[in-house]
Amino acid sequence: MKDITKKYSNGEVTIVWKPEVCKHSEICFHGLPEVFDPKAKPWINADGSTTDRIMQQVKKCPSGALTFYLNDEADKATEITASSLSETVPNGPRLIYGNVLIKNAAGEETPFHMVTAMCRYGSSSNMPYCDGTHITNGYKDTQ
Repeated sequence: MKDITKKYSNGEVTIVWKPEVCKHSEICFHGLPEVFDPKAKPWINADGSTTDRIMQQVKKCPSGALTFYLNDEADKATEITASSLSETVPNGPRLIYGNVLIKNAAGEETPFHMVTAMCRYGSSSNMPYCDGTHITNGYKDTQ
């Protein structure tokens, strides 16, 4: 798969999009359609909202396909800490925030930073990661 990275900036913040990582959860454009519009070209309009709202929305991306950096901090070194947080999305994946090393049954390791979305339903075609299949299958939590 081709490693594509696209960047969109409003002068203060740069949104980084890696399409090959995207799992199409649609959280981005349902939460901030004035910035993320899948029908527009380009689909990201970094001037569509404030820097704070853009950062808040990008942080919700479950796959990590969307990230951001503040332009005035782009040259500063980033320190990675070992803290993490796990959160269950109602009728959705388990989100793991932080630095995570996922090891599959074959022993292959994949490092993740920011957010990782793990499938809770066993229906993903990209196990153990969420690919949004639960949405099309209409899966609902039983409580």
